[in-house]
Amino acid sequence: VQLQASGGGLVQAGGSLRLSCEASGRAFSRYGMGWFRQAPEKEREFVAAINWSGGSTMYADSVKGRFTISRDNAKNSVYLQMNSLKPEDTAVYYCAADRSGTGWFAAKEYDYWGQGTQVTVSS
Repeated sequence: VQLQASGGGLVQAGGSLRLSCEASGRAFSRYGMGWFRQAPEKEREFVAAINWSGGSTMYADSVKGRFTISRDNAKNSVYLQMNSLKPEDTAVYYCAADRSGTGWFAAKEYDYWGQGTQVTVSS
């Protein structure tokens, strides 16, 4: 499975961005999907996850109420709508796929990773 993340960019604080992650292959609808981020000199951290059907989602406390994860299995894609962005949201954002279908909090549970897309929020 190959994951291609896109949609990053430079935005002012308070603005919005929508990240997309498109997967290759026909098994996407069975995968749980997650978004993670890594800021310079920091550990990679969990942002949001969604299970295979889209019926279950979870968020890091730092983004709850501002970010929304969704998926379109017909398009082999998962999205992260980011609103009310803050400078501390600046990071490289990665999408990941989990073959179990659950969509986990822990990065070690994911089997495939995309290449990342840069999000920069200016103050």
